[in-house]
Formats: sequence, C-alpha cells, structure tokens
Amino acid sequence: MWVPAYSATMHNVGSPDTGQPLTFRQVFAVTEFRALWVAYVLSLLGDQLARVALSVLVYAQTGSPLLTALTYALGFLPWIVGGPLLSGLADRFPRRTVMVVADVVRALIVGLMAVPQVPLPALLVLLFAAELCAPPFASARAALLPQVLDGELYVLGSAVNTITWEVTQVVGFVVAGASVAVVGARGALLVDALTFVVSALILARWVRHRSSPVRDPGDAGGLGADLRAGLSLVFGDPWLRTLTILAWLCAAYMVPEALAAPVAAREDGGALAVGLLLAANPIGTAIGSVLIGRWVSPERRLRWLIPMAFLCGVPLIACLWHPDLVLVGVLWGLSGLFSAYNLTANAAFVRALPDARRGQAFGIVQAGMSVGQGVGFLIAGAAAEKIDVLTVVAFGGVVTCVAALALALTSRGRDLVRAP
Repeated sequence: MWVPAYSATMHNVGSPDTGQPLTFRQVFAVTEFRALWVAYVLSLLGDQLARVALSVLVYAQTGSPLLTALTYALGFLPWIVGGPLLSGLADRFPRRTVMVVADVVRALIVGLMAVPQVPLPALLVLLFAAELCAPPFASARAALLPQVLDGELYVLGSAVNTITWEVTQVVGFVVAGASVAVVGARGALLVDALTFVVSALILARWVRHRSSPVRDPGDAGGLGADLRAGLSLVFGDPWLRTLTILAWLCAAYMVPEALAAPVAAREDGGALAVGLLLAANPIGTAIGSVLIGRWVSPERRLRWLIPMAFLCGVPLIACLWHPDLVLVGVLWGLSGLFSAYNLTANAAFVRALPDARRGQAFGIVQAGMSVGQGVGFLIAGAAAEKIDVLTVVAFGGVVTCVAALALALTSRGRDLVRAP
C-alpha cells in the first residue's frame, strides 16, 4: 500500500544536521509512531484473519469456489467504491477521532459477523460495511504521520511501514490459517473484532488529540466537493500528477503476483514454488526500503526516482528468455528492490500537499492503485490464457519501462527542483 509521507513539523529526534544517518531506533523512540505502528500491525493481521475465516465460512456454506473467491475480492471493493469519497473525512474531522471511530465501528460489525447462523447475504453486506471503514482510517493515519515524524525520520518511518506490509503479506496468511484451524472461523472473526478494540484503545491512549485540519474559509460543500477539489489538486499540478502516475505503475510491475501459480506450474513447481515466487517481490521491496531509506541521501533519492521506476520493469522483461524458477524468483525480487522508489515518491507527494487535503489525496491515489491492480491482474490473466505466461510478465515490465521513460521525457527534470 502506498503511504504518503513527510512534512517538516515537530518531534525532531536525533541530529539530522550532523550528517549522520538516522536510525530505526530513533523512529521507534517517538511514542505516537509506536502507537500508530502497533495499530497498523493489528489492522493488517486482522484483515488477513478475516479473509481466511470468511473464505472458510463461505466455502463451508456453499461449496462454491466462485463465491469464495468473490467474497475474498469483496474486501478490496470498498477502496474502489468509497476510497476517493470517504477519505475526505480525514480532512474534515480530527484524525485520531476518525481512526478510533472507524476501529470501534469495525469491531461491532465484525462481532456481528461472528454470530452463528448469519445468512450468507447478510455476511457479505456486513463485510462490505466493515471494509468501508478502511479508507477513512488509512487516510487519517497517512495524513497524521507527517505530524508525528519530522523530516528524514518520516522516510525511515515509511520504510518501517513498507517492511511491515510486505512481511505481513509473506507470513500473515500462514498465521491466519493456523489461527482459524485452532479457534475456528467464527472464533477467528471474534479475534479480529478484538484487534480493532485494542487498536482503538492504543490510539486513544498514546496518540494525542489534534484539531481538524485548518480549511480555507471559502471551502464549502460536502464530500463530493472535497473529491472534486482533491482531483483538481492531484491532477492539476504537474509534479503531483507525475508522482501519482509513478504510484500507479504498480498495476504493471505487480503483474507477477497474479501469475505466480501458472509460472510455477509451467516448470512443474508445486505450492511451495508458488509461495516462494509470491514472496520474492515483497522481500525485495523490504530490502530496497531499508537500503534507500537508511543509506541514500534525500537529494540522491530524488535523482534516482524515475530511473528506479524504469529499473523496476527491466528484470521482468528478462523473463522473455524463460529462465528457470530460481532465476525468475531472483528477477522478481530485483523488481521489488527497485520499487522502493515509492519511498521517495511518498515523501515528495506530501511535501507538495496542503494539510487540509492530505487525506483526500491519499484516498485518490490508493483507489487508483486498487483499480489499476485489479484491472492489470484481469488483463494479465486473460492474456496468459492465449500466450506464454512469462511473456505476459515481460509485457508488464515493458509497460513499466515505457511509462517511466515517458515521465522522464515529459518532465525533463523541471519538476524535480520542487522537492529539496
């Protein structure tokens, strides 16, 4: 998930002026960040737990693989439907309040889902309602982080969040599956509801209250007006538009995620091979995030922004030569390594945003990523029915490289001077 980041505010930890690299210990020295991070971990684990539990419940009730898959996909739909609109709540109300209320509402809804004998249609409606709370929660959290971490500390904080996300993708489903096996699907949903309660308590106790963002006195209208203003801001500014397109490139370079199973099958690989291929990109991203966040200067990160986006696609193009599974995994990991350019894009994105539009802008970018990845996966899957699967992966790399080249040619470096 793309998490906008950075603004020079308060809570300076360490001595950035000494020229010495900041450390992850300094990031975790900020009490509010620790609270936000724990809430983030609980949210990610709860999501994984709910998806596995609901898959088990729906399949047990229907015996239908299609309905089970649709139930899983339903968890992503609210970002597409409600993300751009509901994210504006993070700019209208105190952000800690938005997060706590979202957690409490989700705890109540998921608790209802755990009630025995809930009919399947009601279960799906409740799932959709619970997931609608995710956009305002995530947007409020993303908009609040720049007020918690100062300057370069945010880049490291963003790296922590990226690593947390990728590690959760690798191990979360294993933990969730084991939990469902031990306590059952209904019990797992109750545990999920409990994670939201604990998250709300942590946020209320250790994240301090801040007033609603200061808005322009002439800024009137409802959430629809907020959405229009956010779209105008993001796409009307060349620099923000460039950063948004860079974020949306995930629709191309994440194509391997949808094709791991057929790629493993063509080399007679089993479930373990599928799992290792799926883990390759997250592992690469985590390593790249540590390296670029910890050891690369802000100026150099900015110069590397578009070149890294280009290099993100190059390893995928190498799949045209049909390497063996081990080398495919290495190539996918390298693509993930270069996708750490998003740390730079995140920081520059929020630098250019007014605080009163930060949550709305995040919702627009995140919704575009959800739509792009969904469409990209569908196109890749359909293409793989007709042509070689590794050729489809390589085409995703070509799209990534072409888009990065187009951005480099159209910007000609004029936008890069806007970020220090």
